[in-house]
Amino acid sequence: MAAAPVSPISPAPQTFTSPDHYQLSGGGISITYLPIGVGALSRLQYQDALRTLEFSGDQVRKVDVPDLGTIVSVTLNLTVDSGSTTFSVLIPQTTLLAAPGSSAHIHTDGITTVHRFSVMPGALVGQDEFYTVTHLSGTASNILIPL
Repeated sequence: MAAAPVSPISPAPQTFTSPDHYQLSGGGISITYLPIGVGALSRLQYQDALRTLEFSGDQVRKVDVPDLGTIVSVTLNLTVDSGSTTFSVLIPQTTLLAAPGSSAHIHTDGITTVHRFSVMPGALVGQDEFYTVTHLSGTASNILIPL
């Protein structure tokens, strides 16, 4: 009697995904960023020594830059007569296993930009935007987001 052919056991193919949760900190700044949060709206929490701010929906601006990653920006302070302050974080392309709880350690930069403005035309001459770069590190994770 001939033995039945043995079929090789092949492992299940790995599937991959992008993170749905970023927790980053450095230089006195902490951020939590959810690319798709509650109600399919992006969410970002910004915290420094003076304040904790929450942003969602169109308050969270995202721009994909092919050679750089995704730049995520929020407005921290806006005045009618003197300008504004924004915070932007560079979100690097990160690949995770498609399993809840998978994560990777990442390093990136946040940029706080002070935008000068004057209600008097010609009152400001020279550079109008000033940057402070903060090195950030933390985790990019694949977690289950509560509804």
